[in-house]
Amino acid sequence: MTLCDFFKRCPKVAVALSGGVDSVYLMNEAKACGADVRAYFVKTEFQPEFELRDAHLAAKAAEVPLCVISFSVLDDENTVKNGEDRCYYCKRAIMQIITATAKSDGYDVICDGTNASDDISDRPGYRALGELSVISPLRICGISKAEVRKRAKAMGLSVWNKPSYACLATRIPQNERITEDTLRKTENAEDYLRNLGFSDFRVRVSRGNAKVELCSKDRELALLNMKKLEEELKKYYLTVLFDLEARNEKLFD
Repeated sequence: MTLCDFFKRCPKVAVALSGGVDSVYLMNEAKACGADVRAYFVKTEFQPEFELRDAHLAAKAAEVPLCVISFSVLDDENTVKNGEDRCYYCKRAIMQIITATAKSDGYDVICDGTNASDDISDRPGYRALGELSVISPLRICGISKAEVRKRAKAMGLSVWNKPSYACLATRIPQNERITEDTLRKTENAEDYLRNLGFSDFRVRVSRGNAKVELCSKDRELALLNMKKLEEELKKYYLTVLFDLEARNEKLFD
């Protein structure tokens, strides 16, 4: 089955838009295949502001209406205690909101950007999609992450080479309680690195301490800015460590 085959069968769809390449490509493909598509973005404490900006820009470029819903994931104890099923509880809450809102708007088919490369056995949140009957067209059609990027580039989408991004909660070790203060410090720290020119990185945090994971290709940039990085990040953390080899995986994996 091709994506256009899917959208012929489902000509009216809601797309859960994250601002990443998978959901942005899916939204654009739905539009190109002639579907009536509406995008939904749920803004929580786990999503940094740049993801919302990217979602707005992508929806505007595709001429697809975007519904932004604000929701506090920190009100759910199962989420903030950060156990092994945190992602499941968070994803279920977010998709419930999208499903309810989309259906009230007249969209009964809800889609997300899970692709054929995603290891669903390592994604507790994927269980929530099945429970809520959320469909993953990219996965159904056997479209891998690499293929998504290839097609997105061919379509001229600006996010085609955007690094994969996991929510801010993933920076905090399992079973360490998630707080709004920790999330905001992490977002500020990562924004600072992004503004300096780093693109594929993480600021891991634990009990007031931080470890900055960078790619070895950014070693020179890190060394040139080490003093500024230390001064800025120590505004938020007791200690700061730099790992210049932690993120040596390929950008497009």
